Amino acid sequence: MRFEVPQFIDIEDKIFGPLTLKQFVYIAGGGGLGFTVYKLLPLYFAAPIILVIAGISWALAFYKLNNQPFINIAQAFIVYITKDKLYVWKKVPQKKQPPKPDPIKTDPLPPPIKKASTQNIKDLARNLDILDKTRYQ
Repeated sequence: MRFEVPQFIDIEDKIFGPLTLKQFVYIAGGGGLGFTVYKLLPLYFAAPIILVIAGISWALAFYKLNNQPFINIAQAFIVYITKDKLYVWKKVPQKKQPPKPDPIKTDPLPPPIKKASTQNIKDLARNLDILDKTRYQ
């Protein structure tokens, strides 16, 4: 039995002509709010407010910033403005200065390294072999 896999599940359905339900609600809400402001205030006070409401409702319905709906951007902005902020101060580390040589305790050169002779190397190898054999018996 074959089943059809739905395609384009991330695209919203167009319910009101070319508008989705969300877009229609944003536009209708903005229009209703603009009409209320028009009825309550004189036209010269209401006109700038109506333009701001129309711009915000258009942005909520159609504008996407970085492929994110404008409502998500507006919500993040409001949360950022109203939330307490934590300012962290980072101390800049100072450059370490090399220690100054103590004039009393100065060693001009480290002690010389002893050179191993072939006899010393043979003795060391023999001791390692003997210790190794006695340890694991």
